[in-house]
Amino acid sequence: MPPYAGLTPPSSGFSPKKSDAKIITINVGGQLFQTTPQTLEVAGPKSLLSTLSKTTTFTHSRENIIIPFIDRDPELFSILLSLLRTGNLPSKAKQFDLEDIVSEAEFYNIQPLLISSLSNPSQFDAFNLEKSLILPLNGRDSPSAIATTAFGSVHVAHGSKITSFDWSLRRKSTILTQFSAVDSLLALSPSVAAAGATDFSGLQILDLEKGFIKEKLDWENSTRSSSTVQAIGSAPGFLFASFESDRRNSNAIMVFDMGEIGFRPVAEIGRSEIYGAELDSGIPATKLEWIPEFNLLMASGSHGGPFGLLGNIRLWDIRSSNATWELKEKVDCFSDVTVSNSLSAMFKVGVNSGEVFMADLRKLDRENPWVCLGDGRKGSNGKKEGSNSKIQSHGRQVFCSKGGDLELWSEDIGGSRVTQMAFGGNKMVLARKDQQSVEVWQSSVRI
Repeated sequence: MPPYAGLTPPSSGFSPKKSDAKIITINVGGQLFQTTPQTLEVAGPKSLLSTLSKTTTFTHSRENIIIPFIDRDPELFSILLSLLRTGNLPSKAKQFDLEDIVSEAEFYNIQPLLISSLSNPSQFDAFNLEKSLILPLNGRDSPSAIATTAFGSVHVAHGSKITSFDWSLRRKSTILTQFSAVDSLLALSPSVAAAGATDFSGLQILDLEKGFIKEKLDWENSTRSSSTVQAIGSAPGFLFASFESDRRNSNAIMVFDMGEIGFRPVAEIGRSEIYGAELDSGIPATKLEWIPEFNLLMASGSHGGPFGLLGNIRLWDIRSSNATWELKEKVDCFSDVTVSNSLSAMFKVGVNSGEVFMADLRKLDRENPWVCLGDGRKGSNGKKEGSNSKIQSHGRQVFCSKGGDLELWSEDIGGSRVTQMAFGGNKMVLARKDQQSVEVWQSSVRI
């Protein structure tokens, strides 16, 4: 018997009233469900349920009613029907294995609705996180970069490999790249990513499902030597890549238009040439973040010189290729920098002090825009409290790793040193030193 078929129950003398004409009855695995065509149409035009909403009609006679039959699990169907009605999974969904719900959603072809429900960023509660999964990686290499998508799928670079986990985090695939080690990774879609390395020429656009290079992007520097990738970023319709020449004496940020016909270079920003001992004049950007509210690109980078760690932060207008703001740091140089579009602020963690500082993006004209968020007492023992710290914003929260702890204002998530952080949908993904896996943290309200 096919998964669904029309059933004609014995005559019961029942005659549908006019008020019943917009109610559809479906028999799933022997259990009857009633709903409206409007609810079934939420499933989308390609779904079996949407098809039923158009083809199922009542026989307006006193003899019988045609009821479609679907040979599937009625309990799982009730969960998906609730999803169609409310946009969210009911609390009883926690009683089932997620893989079963995913499989059932695939049968009815309503995966987008399920993905949207499970990966909704509004379900991310920064003050109510718990470790939900450990995602193991093949081989002995620790994660070097993490990339996530808005729907919560995760891509992890470890050594020369990239392992991808789908939005449910239950299915994974691994591809082998040409890089000896991937240092920069950015998800462009659930199946396509941009990848680069500091010791291998060019930026590669990779098909993560089939494991092949779709495109390779380069930067032509003045010495005509090959160029390596230091950082990758993106804005709607644009891809940014920070390149440095193999001789490490020149660098620039390239802007590519991500059009339908491929990646087209449209601008070169901040080209720098290093002459003599002027190291701070040509530090390549090692982090790129787009600030939608201001239409600016934040580029930050640091470099160890004879006088200690030097760093600079620039905000670029990509339309004019001009820097609207610049800061060079030498005293307590940053270990890492991030921007929060939601808070209209920039945050850094001092490499010496280990303190977190905030700068209001609307008040950068001040002589010293930074405000310390801590008590100002860290780093008094002479140690570099912020060395190797990472800082990342997500929504209206800021996360900062300090050794093995991850600070969210006053909350800590402990373990070995955090080396990578990424956020996607309602998930936070962490990598730790010398671990061949990544951690997934979610709010406890999830299923």
